[in-house]
Amino acid sequence: MTPETMAAMHGRAFAGQGRGWAAEEFARLLSSTHVFAVHGEHGFVLGRVVADDAELLTIVVDPVQASRGHGTALLAEFERAAAERGAIRAVLEVAADNAAARALYRRSGYEQIARRRSYYTRPAGPPVDALIIEKILSAQVAEGRPT
Repeated sequence: MTPETMAAMHGRAFAGQGRGWAAEEFARLLSSTHVFAVHGEHGFVLGRVVADDAELLTIVVDPVQASRGHGTALLAEFERAAAERGAIRAVLEVAADNAAARALYRRSGYEQIARRRSYYTRPAGPPVDALIIEKILSAQVAEGRPT
């Protein structure tokens, strides 16, 4: 998937929530040795692994394909790819008003660990809090047992 395709899909998925990321931003991120992408026909995830932490930078499902399980599959693939790169924990931030994303993460075992007040600005309306959530990718690692 090209940076241009990612930018176009990101813009459609986040319409009305602020500006989408530009192709140049995706290209710059993808040039980092720590950043990786997983994608399917209807979406993608961009993540980064540093040391034993994975950060989900963005997850995008084409709005026409929403609510068909693509997000769940992409998130699982992100977690698998992050664990393969040595991550034992995944973290991300999600807008408090993004009910669909919050439900996806909750179903997938993520738990809130912090809140950033008024983090996201919106074209219309007040700023929205960012919820910082995490998931331990390996229960054995979390309990101190070797994998």
